[in-house]
Amino acid sequence: MVASSTSTVPLAAVPSEAERIFALQRAAVAEQGAPSHAERVAALDGLRVLLRKHRRALVEAVSADFGNRAVAETELGELMPLIAGIKHVRRHLGRWMKPQRRRVGLAFRPAAARVAYQPLGVVGVLAPWNYPLYLTLGPLIDALAAGNRVMLKPSELTPRTTALLQSMLGELFDQDRVAVVTGGPEVAAHFSRLAFDHLLFTGSTRTGRQVMAAAADHLTPVTLELGGKSPVLLCRDYPLKKAARTIAIGKYFNAGQTCVAPDYALVPADLADAFAEAVLQAAAELYPTVAGNADYTSIIADRHYQRLIGMIEEARQGGARVLQRGDDGAGAERKIAPTVLVGVREDAQAMREEIFGPILPIVAYDDLDHAIRLINARPKPLALYCFSTDHAKIEGVLQRTSSGGATINGTMLHVTQEDLPFGGVGESGMGAYHGREGFQRLSHARAVLELSRFNMSDRVAAPYGKLTRMVTRMFVGK
Repeated sequence: MVASSTSTVPLAAVPSEAERIFALQRAAVAEQGAPSHAERVAALDGLRVLLRKHRRALVEAVSADFGNRAVAETELGELMPLIAGIKHVRRHLGRWMKPQRRRVGLAFRPAAARVAYQPLGVVGVLAPWNYPLYLTLGPLIDALAAGNRVMLKPSELTPRTTALLQSMLGELFDQDRVAVVTGGPEVAAHFSRLAFDHLLFTGSTRTGRQVMAAAADHLTPVTLELGGKSPVLLCRDYPLKKAARTIAIGKYFNAGQTCVAPDYALVPADLADAFAEAVLQAAAELYPTVAGNADYTSIIADRHYQRLIGMIEEARQGGARVLQRGDDGAGAERKIAPTVLVGVREDAQAMREEIFGPILPIVAYDDLDHAIRLINARPKPLALYCFSTDHAKIEGVLQRTSSGGATINGTMLHVTQEDLPFGGVGESGMGAYHGREGFQRLSHARAVLELSRFNMSDRVAAPYGKLTRMVTRMFVGK
């Protein structure tokens, strides 16, 4: 059994442990080859059984790591999409694994061509703290479906969840199939330098650059799921109160600690104040209290809490109007009440950095062209949200902007669709996974050409003569 907490293994010894596991998995790849369809399905079924068996313990561990995490948020935002994802992959895996026939050029017939999807080998997953189940086990589902061996490195900020994942996965998998590596930033840095066949990282853009640089030493391909400032664009034709409620649900879910959370809202200038009040009213209906409310999630750590408090205060000092539902005692639970910023300066921290907390700046715009210019002036975000009932307007926004994904008239829900790829673009990431795209991302598409015994291609060879000239005239021209 693998050690169940980071305290049982000295930090200095963890890198050698990671190397040991990596060597074990690399040897298993060489000795055992690709697992069959039946073996992959059995692994996925076993994982689904584990999630259901340990459901309550997983919810409790995540909540303990946060200080408080709403039970429903863990079930809705993590367990439900994981189980749905397993079902989807299991249903389609046989078809995805089947070699695809491809056309053979006339000059090379008779022959048969196909693309065969093979496991890459050993896949590393560097997971974040904000969704410690979904963003650890989601990549694991795709990696297992593709037939890989997997090493998982969860965040040090969720030690209880990590320990439970380690013991839970140990019930089902030997370390040469799936293993959890524990430790802090030093261990994560060492982990990213291992010679994986693929490395998937979810986290900040700054750390993503470091991971990519470390992986480059071995030419390890990477999938980077980063972040950025995901905008919400409210068009004038959409009902304001309905939009405010939907946006508040997405923004304050998990206290805004979501990589695809609405980061700022673009609102017609004459509607900005009314929208701000509507968002705050919607938040009050969702969370009548903050302190002592089990449905409202805490900020993960003191450092993150202080950063957000500083961000609000800087905006206030810069002239922004801070709208916040006062809630005495919330700070003792590392909770920040739903907050709206109106008139925040463009150079404020809340407009320069991804917020990752329950703070929503509102940016006024003059017309749709102005709003699109504001979006395109920033690096490409991980998500974009547009609220409109005008299909032509929606298509215009999608055509003139770029983002990793988008939800129309809603927020964040595109990520939970098992048949849609999840990934970033530009500074918000590279590569995508989930479902078929995840299977393909973590597989090698091997091109195979099989010549018939009647194939004559060996005749077109030196010394070049009449047959060669006839072939070139036929396919190149005189």
